Amino acid sequence: MRSMGLALLPGLLSASAPAWADEGFYEGKTVTMVVGYGVNNGYDSYARAVGRHIQNHLPGKPTIVVQNMPGAGSLSAISYLYNSSVRDGTVIGMIDQAAPLAQAMGEPGLRADVRKFNWIGRMISNAAILFSWAGAKVQNLPDAFATELIVATPGQSSRMVSTLLKNMLGLKLRILTGYPNSAEALLAMERREIDAAFLPWSVLQSERADWLAQKKIRLLSQMGTEPNQGLEAVPLVVDLARNDEERKILELMTRDSAIGRALMSPPGEPVERVADLRAAFTATMKDPEFLADVKNIGLDLKPLSGAELQTIVEKTGDVDPAIVAKAKALSAIEK
Repeated sequence: MRSMGLALLPGLLSASAPAWADEGFYEGKTVTMVVGYGVNNGYDSYARAVGRHIQNHLPGKPTIVVQNMPGAGSLSAISYLYNSSVRDGTVIGMIDQAAPLAQAMGEPGLRADVRKFNWIGRMISNAAILFSWAGAKVQNLPDAFATELIVATPGQSSRMVSTLLKNMLGLKLRILTGYPNSAEALLAMERREIDAAFLPWSVLQSERADWLAQKKIRLLSQMGTEPNQGLEAVPLVVDLARNDEERKILELMTRDSAIGRALMSPPGEPVERVADLRAAFTATMKDPEFLADVKNIGLDLKPLSGAELQTIVEKTGDVDPAIVAKAKALSAIEK
């Protein structure tokens, strides 16, 4: 019996070993972080910040390389991550936060089931701000019921919300979708080609602190169901609803703010790799060097674990089909 127990011991130890016991997997490897937008925007800033530090918390300390893959509001990156990339833990991604919403709405260009991605963790939620140039004719959102507001919408979320506000509530929005990223949209605003744009509050504070200090822009409204800290006086889009049905539609269209700037990886990866990535993300969010880095570049944090984020993504589609159908019709992009 004693010899049998000794013989079984290696197997028992192997079965109970933690997922990260294979410390050599990442050693000498390169991990590619695919970002669904170009450089000089919030997605890229957060991706590069976490990329500089997460490698130190992965077993074997691999090299992290950021690869920008802009196109169609990050649909190009989503398709690549879902259909083409390797599935061994050496590719991770940051895609548009509206991807789960786009799937719930039946976006025809979405060639993926985003619920099957392995969601690694969120750095910050994104209750985006709709803001206009101070010199624009529209000085507050009610003005846009009578005066045209030219708004740039490079992302899926801003595109759909803007279209919904135009079609459901009657705001006089001229929606421009040709700008590839928020950086180009902001340049267009400076050139006075557009009146308004969307940005996460944290990114707006970081990248255009001078605009805020010099009062070059006006904050018109904010997404999400709760105001950003310090912006309690800026109206919420959901409060524009005139009845319960409209409020449900607006809540559906703005709930992607809970996903925010988040990391994910392709479906079908070994569970131990997903565990490695989630553990490394959690450790990075507490890393003093990372925290000093994001503070230095002016980024805020409101982390969420991969498991919690996975639940949010999976529940995005759990909505009354009638509400989804109406939201889809009202937010359909004009061809």
